[in-house]
Amino acid sequence: MDSRTIVAPMTPAGVSAVAAVRVSGPEVRDVVRALFGEAALAGIKPREVRLGTARYPRPADAGQGESLAAAPAIDSLVYVFFEGPNSYTGEDVLELYPHGNPLIVRELIRAIREVGSVRLAEPGEFTRRAFLNGKMDLAQAESVADVIHSANLSELRNAHRLLGGALSKKVASLAAQIKDISARLELDVDFAEEEADPDYAAWGDKISLIREGVADMLKSFKGAASLRRLPLAVLYGAPNAGKSSLANALLGEDRILVSDIPGTTRDFVEVRLFLDGGEIRLVDTAGIAEHATDKLDALSMEKSREILEEADLKILVDAGEDEARGTRPEARENVRPDFIVHSKCDLRAVSCPNEANALRVSSKTGEGLAELKRMMNSALFKSDESAEDFWITSEREKACLEDALAGIDRALDLIRTNPAVELLAFEMQLVRRALQSIVGEISSEDILQSIFAGFCIGK
Repeated sequence: MDSRTIVAPMTPAGVSAVAAVRVSGPEVRDVVRALFGEAALAGIKPREVRLGTARYPRPADAGQGESLAAAPAIDSLVYVFFEGPNSYTGEDVLELYPHGNPLIVRELIRAIREVGSVRLAEPGEFTRRAFLNGKMDLAQAESVADVIHSANLSELRNAHRLLGGALSKKVASLAAQIKDISARLELDVDFAEEEADPDYAAWGDKISLIREGVADMLKSFKGAASLRRLPLAVLYGAPNAGKSSLANALLGEDRILVSDIPGTTRDFVEVRLFLDGGEIRLVDTAGIAEHATDKLDALSMEKSREILEEADLKILVDAGEDEARGTRPEARENVRPDFIVHSKCDLRAVSCPNEANALRVSSKTGEGLAELKRMMNSALFKSDESAEDFWITSEREKACLEDALAGIDRALDLIRTNPAVELLAFEMQLVRRALQSIVGEISSEDILQSIFAGFCIGK
């Protein structure tokens, strides 16, 4: 990777109040001069927020009398200069905050690229430079992507723990213990003829403790597939029970077609709902009755049953019509609900049965909606971890821990069967290298390319 100055937007494409553009590298000061003029560069101070009008740079062949002020304006914006190494990347960095018009962002980047040899950044290149310049280790760099893509508060807190160095500190502690053991082993190798037989039992106890630490981290692994999957809550019940109305009330907008005609919803409808703990998938299903009215109705009910099998939270919506007729909804008989919502409580006087998981709700008046959201949040986002707990999410880190664990097991096996000091020393060196690979003390260009290629352009 070359060391030329790079530029990229930090915010996604689209219209917004404010956008953000980052420039990093040796030509940052030249960019300030080109956009804002010589006076702006002369008065610039690190970390000082400044307001200026960014203009197109003067052509290289412009006459001495042509000032920057005569050039067309791109935008009036706020910018901040960070002097290396006290910046995100460890290099000189310029962050610009223009209005969030995609045309402005495009023209601003185009103007910046006219300065010297500035080029567009590759995916993850800012964070990669931060790693290469010692601003963070590789485990912390990988956690940046987790911070950006976390789907709930629990995942976000874990990502911040990793970014803060929770994994790195634990790896460093284990590596230091291995280094101490390796030094003693290698000392025994050097003076094997002069010393008495080594204390293999003591070595085995120390290595076993290290194994416990590695195994605990490995057990904490949660793959990206499971983390990226949003929790699924399903509303189900008899036709015309008020499921679609309840979904709209929870969303705070009319997203799903509602009518008094039973069977309006023929297929399940999935929407996204934000709870206090994070985002979930909320599904409104077709009504489940005792008998299907036609073939299409039977298919609709079958679809409802299928999505219920995937649900993390099953919410039975019960309008009370079946109880009034002395019958029970077919849906309640075949599917055990996590919650029962007695809907349309503004239209009828209903006393909830003695069920701990029952709740009166009115989609029209809003009664019970806040409590229902709290119950859903508690069920879907259970959090019992302490501030020190963390889990790993990187397949690469998992592979490194597996390599370390395998090396430790080989070392313990050697102690039990053939305690040759030279072999033990070699295995512990391999274990230490595997742990050091987690934080990037030992890494290859291919590994770095694989990690940062998955980042967004501006990070």
